[in-house]
Parts: sequence; structure tokens; C-alpha cells
Amino acid sequence: MTLRCILGAALLAAACGSQAAVLYGSNLVVNGDAEAGTAGWNGYDGYGMIQAVDYGSNWVLPTQPGPADRGHGLFAGTGQYAAAWQTFDFGTTTTQATAFSLSGWLGGWADQGDNALFYVQFLDESGVEIGGAALGPVTPEDRDGQTGLLYRASEGLMPTGTHAVSFWLSMERLASTDNDGYADNLSFVLQAPEGEVPEPGIAATFALGLGMLGWARRRGKAAGRGR
Repeated sequence: MTLRCILGAALLAAACGSQAAVLYGSNLVVNGDAEAGTAGWNGYDGYGMIQAVDYGSNWVLPTQPGPADRGHGLFAGTGQYAAAWQTFDFGTTTTQATAFSLSGWLGGWADQGDNALFYVQFLDESGVEIGGAALGPVTPEDRDGQTGLLYRASEGLMPTGTHAVSFWLSMERLASTDNDGYADNLSFVLQAPEGEVPEPGIAATFALGLGMLGWARRRGKAAGRGR
């Protein structure tokens, strides 16, 4: 399976040699919609791990507020605090600020204060944070006391000197016994500067991420968790 992913990534990277702009206008968050479970996300020491659950009576009903293209899964928390992260390494350091859009659906249960936060860190070559942006939390007041998810979005500039971006998703439990911070359809998209395409190494990194996500989704369907 791993070899197939690597070969698939290599083929896509070769195609990107002439169409390297695939980096721009594409969602750089791997599995931001929970359709592949928690694939692509890493746990954080000292915190519970996020979980992927199905829309339904135990969480958010398909008829309750949320994305129209919600698929079958969404993220929810575990324990009092849950956190997960993933990093996209550009393989080079940016030489100019680049416009980005950050978006996602965040929510909770009824009038409880459990909530989710989606955060992006811009890291330099040494891994030092040089900027960031966040979405959330969505409060019970924002939701009018209803169970569901609301759309949130932010735009800005990824700073010059960015070498990698890290995405963080966290949930906080403030009531009851379940961590009902919810998130779905998380996205981070870069806008291409006019006349610029990414370095081949960047395209290859992006291709590898897509290959791994495709493998995770195929494995999920084989296990009977498909849509």
C-alpha cells in the first residue's frame, strides 16, 4: 500500500512539472472533512485525540445546521480537551507574502458551551511561529441554543519567510460528560501570486499528501465505513 502511494505521488508530481500551480486554489488540509476518519491528523501529548463520528442522533442530525455537502462524517472531541495537528512543509521558504483563505464549519450541542477551534501556524525554517490565524469558537449564543455547525472564514496574508504551515484542531468540554465540540469541512487555500508557480519540490509534497489521503479513504471503504 505504501509503495503504491509513493508511486502514485511520483506520477502526480511529474504531471505537476507542467502544472505546478496545483498548490494554489487547492485545500492543503489533509482530510479536513473527516471522511477518512482521523487519517492525516496527529495526537498531541497531554490531550485527548479528536474522533471522527457519523452525522446522526448521537451528534448532529443531517437535518440540523451544517454544511450542505457534509458527507457522512464530522470531527468531535474526547475527554475534557482534545487536540490534533498536521503540518504541510513547502520544502522551501516563501519570498513574498501570499494571500490565503481559512474556512470551516464549527459548532456544538444545544445550549452547552462545548466548542471547537481551528488554528493555522505559519512557521519559518527553524520551526518558529511567525504568524497565525484562527476560526472559532462558535458559542451557544451564536447557534441560538441549537445543536449544529456554523460556517466561519478568515482571509489574510501568509508572511514572507514561511517554510511550513501547521493546522491545529482543538475541542473543549464545558458541560456534561461528552466533548461536543464539532468541526467539519476544514480548509486552507493559497491564492497564486500573478505569474508565479510553486517549486517542483512543493508540488511533490502536495502530491504525496493526496496519495496518502486516497489510500486512507480506500482503506476506510474496505472496512465498511464508506459513504
